[in-house]
Amino acid sequence: MTYYELDNVLEAKDELADIEIEIEALNLARNLEIEHAEAVLRVEQGSAVSKMTSSEIKRDLLLFARRSPETFISLVEDDNVQLRNFGIKAVEAGIIQLSGDQRSFHWATNNKKLMSIPFDENPYSAFAAYLKTDEGVEVYKSIEKKLK
Repeated sequence: MTYYELDNVLEAKDELADIEIEIEALNLARNLEIEHAEAVLRVEQGSAVSKMTSSEIKRDLLLFARRSPETFISLVEDDNVQLRNFGIKAVEAGIIQLSGDQRSFHWATNNKKLMSIPFDENPYSAFAAYLKTDEGVEVYKSIEKKLK
């Protein structure tokens, strides 16, 4: 049998660090704009977010921040999260289409290919990276106009 000495000071420091990061995550969640909140929550809950009210999104966002503060903070600070959400919304709105084999994105109106998805990459992560290219910026602007 192994015994461990209880170190109250060390335990208090660890607990304090956990509480502080939880407070930071909750404050971030409380002050997040609804579009950004939706993008972060979509990573956690998927397309169910599309059917949620803004109050439900805020509630679930706060619960996520409290449950997994480090993950939450990293998602809030990741600009690709918003671009992935933008791609998902464009597909849901029928502006672009993801091929059945999830290997390419096409315009929904004329089926013209926008991009191929690299092997073993998440389609929406690849689309987010594409939107940061010169050609992708133009596609972003076009989709943005259609989403409004």
